[in-house]
Amino acid sequence: MTDHYGVLQVHRGADPEVIRAAYRVLARKHHPDFGGDPATMVALNDAWRVLSDCAQRAAYDEWLRKSHSRRATDRPVSVPIASDGPGVRSNGTAAGESGSVVDFGRYAGWSIGRLVTHDPDYLEWLARTPIGRRLSGEIETVLAQRAASAQALRPTGTAERRARH
Repeated sequence: MTDHYGVLQVHRGADPEVIRAAYRVLARKHHPDFGGDPATMVALNDAWRVLSDCAQRAAYDEWLRKSHSRRATDRPVSVPIASDGPGVRSNGTAAGESGSVVDFGRYAGWSIGRLVTHDPDYLEWLARTPIGRRLSGEIETVLAQRAASAQALRPTGTAERRARH
């Protein structure tokens, strides 16, 4: 796992104001709109998302402490992922939803299956963007399934005509 403090180039005991200032300077420098690398911007956004929230930062710091103490034993350590709200599993998807989990942008932590019901227009846009191209096949599949199920719910013309006469 990436060291969020290293990504933002701050000390682990840094004040929130220092972390915010570091994020802003680095985001301005590495933003893709200004010729920066999209992968670097994703890492910066991930680090900011975790370190800007007091609860997520505390969980991340605890995970760091545990991972350093377990390194000597070489046991696997799970990474903490914040929940999206009630009824959400630790991988960011609600019960019954499937698909890859978006790890960037305003829907970070949401599954493709959840997004198709919440904001299908965003998925259509995402499939056309460079950062979303790796998900484009999956996005096209869920959008096609959604369109097919919507089509199946529409009444046919002949059945409507028969019912009226």
